[in-house]
Amino acid sequence: MDAGPAQLATQQPSLPSSRRERVSWYFYDWANSAFATTVLAVFLTPYLTTITKAASDADGFVYPLGIRIAADSFAPYVVALSAMLQFISLPILGAIADYSQRKKQMLGLFAYLGALATMGLYFLEGTSYLLGGGLFVFANLSFGASIIMYYSFLPEIAGADQRDSVSSKGWALGYLGGGLLLVFNLVLLSQADALGLSLGYAVRISLASAGVWWAIFTLIPLAGLVSRRPAKRLPPGRSYLTVGFGQLRRTLGQARRYPQTLLFLLAYLLYNDGIQTVVAMTPQFGQEEMGMSISTLPALILMVQFVAFFGSIIFNYIAGTLGTKRAIVISLLVWALALAYAGTMLQTVTQFFVLGAVIAIVLGGSQALSRSVYSLMIPKGQEAEYFSLYEVSERGTSWLGFLFVGLVLQFTGSYRIGILVPVVFFALGLALLAGVSIRRAAVEAGNEAPAKG
Repeated sequence: MDAGPAQLATQQPSLPSSRRERVSWYFYDWANSAFATTVLAVFLTPYLTTITKAASDADGFVYPLGIRIAADSFAPYVVALSAMLQFISLPILGAIADYSQRKKQMLGLFAYLGALATMGLYFLEGTSYLLGGGLFVFANLSFGASIIMYYSFLPEIAGADQRDSVSSKGWALGYLGGGLLLVFNLVLLSQADALGLSLGYAVRISLASAGVWWAIFTLIPLAGLVSRRPAKRLPPGRSYLTVGFGQLRRTLGQARRYPQTLLFLLAYLLYNDGIQTVVAMTPQFGQEEMGMSISTLPALILMVQFVAFFGSIIFNYIAGTLGTKRAIVISLLVWALALAYAGTMLQTVTQFFVLGAVIAIVLGGSQALSRSVYSLMIPKGQEAEYFSLYEVSERGTSWLGFLFVGLVLQFTGSYRIGILVPVVFFALGLALLAGVSIRRAAVEAGNEAPAKG
């Protein structure tokens, strides 16, 4: 029988955080956003779809492991598979991190595993769609594992009323970092002919560059973050793995003790499914529905990156004025209306760019504020464990949205219908979010409540 929380938890005094540590924490957003932007948001789905179509039969189907799949559906299914694997593994890794308190070392391990797999996408060419799918699943799984370690530092480096600001600065710096690498990739694609490079080769270099960027800039948080002493002691005769599984069972069983945290998490799982589905599927929608070339898509995402930087700052101000919950609600309403327009009225590439700018404004705000709000709702000493539950739906790790879009494409072939799927997730998320009290959630978890909810 597993020891109870009182037997396992030994609270340790926290080391104070410094500005240097907070800046180094921001830079992991800068580092990993290369993967989120260049791989997930721009090149992976359209390029993998092109490779998959090249491998398909006369009817447009491929047969991985003998399963008949439409070529257009393969990329969304791959993203969904990586998310389902994260759902199984990340909560365990988070619990292990809370006991070992080797979060910084685990962050580095998974960051470099993900970066190496991303560099391997350089070899994605011809009809090697299975290689591309396998490398992406491994890279995205590693990405998610590193993120839960990264997020779990937030309660240690920022107080209750600082977290909106600290989280927003991290997101903003991430958009800048991802955007700067995208500038390089955009220039490379535009000059591919002059450099004697094929379009496919330039795309492969761009994919690999995200892994190189990720690896280099991860050195900054690894140098600046402080390893604090464990909040829990490992019981005699137990391993981190067995304790991790036991802690996960307890976490899920004890969630009812924090009903507001659980309600927010369920709301977030739904509306963030919508966000991540849109982010990942926009390039495929632009290529297949709007007729945009893969060489022009980086310009769209680059614009989104830099507008999203200012959007993070704007929504931090809105949260400070109206309250964080109201700011998130506003952002989700804009998301839903924008997608409804895309599915029913969008006609031209110019309109597509304008719509992208509108979405960019709410993109950073909705995610940064959600992260900071959730950090207020986590019991002390269980940060990595609870953020692992959060991360299963964060930044491309959700799977329901991708699965349903894949099914829509499989059976209807319509990208217009597919882009409307996330609207359902936004509506359901908003309905649950309406019942969340941020202040009550913080008190239930034993934390300091923010001045404004």
